[in-house]
Amino acid sequence: MLGFKLVSQDVVARFDVDGVLFEVVPSTLKTKRKQSGNARLCLRVERVEEALRELKSKGVPTSQAQDKGSGILGSFEDPDGNEICFWQYLPEKYSAAEIPHPRSRKQQQ
Repeated sequence: MLGFKLVSQDVVARFDVDGVLFEVVPSTLKTKRKQSGNARLCLRVERVEEALRELKSKGVPTSQAQDKGSGILGSFEDPDGNEICFWQYLPEKYSAAEIPHPRSRKQQQ
């Protein structure tokens, strides 16, 4: 899609865009979004539960970590109600070559 490398696909299609996780997520009829469309920012993290715990310690409401089969998903909302997600790949579900690795700061400069 758009020339991006497809990393994984279950219900969600995940793409690697220069070390940044980009997802295409289908909308569900049960989902009541405050805004039109179905867009969210999803950030790859090493440990979703740790990231959620850190946000909760700062008073940010979060979802529970959810095992999605190919990875762990957690989310919270920004002040405007936009969903922001954390995604943790489960290495046992992928070969090392399939998991995108964020570029180091040296590589980006």
